Amino acid sequence: MACERVYLALLHHPVYDREGRVVSTALTTIDVHDLGRVARTYGMGGVFIVTPLKSQHELGRRMVRHWVEGPGAAFNPTRKEALKLIHFAYSLDEALDAMETWTGSRPKTIATSAKKWPQTITFEEMARIIHEGGPYLLLLGTGWGIAKEVIMAADYRLEPIEGKGYNHLSVRAAAAIIVDRLLGRCQR
Repeated sequence: MACERVYLALLHHPVYDREGRVVSTALTTIDVHDLGRVARTYGMGGVFIVTPLKSQHELGRRMVRHWVEGPGAAFNPTRKEALKLIHFAYSLDEALDAMETWTGSRPKTIATSAKKWPQTITFEEMARIIHEGGPYLLLLGTGWGIAKEVIMAADYRLEPIEGKGYNHLSVRAAAAIIVDRLLGRCQR
């Protein structure tokens, strides 16, 4: 099983705002840090931060540079390891193209959502499929979730994480749960 052929993509566009409009959301540096840590822990190939906003790329790259090449690299070497896995893309297609170049084949996309969508796949089924090969790009949304057209165009739609009537996890918490359920066996 090749966990390194599975990547995360944190989509900041197209996503919904609280009123259902498609928007671009702002990057939060804690998401970048924590998703890098998840990817490094599970031996994933990397993390794409996807936003069409140049200012957000500049902010994210400056932060990553600090921890990978700047004073932060010596201060916290484990953070450096995690943040070396961070990549920036202006669109989902750009991320898919980069993955295709790096892995040699077009990745399949796995959409995640707090909502139940038609034809979802269970964590167990998806884990079995992932363990057969790859590459795969696991799509995570910001704001109020990934836009419907992206969800419906994905190769797979993962079942939502279900709790006890409350379904409002941070994207970082959701990512950790999802990745553990899908890739936890990579480490065993």
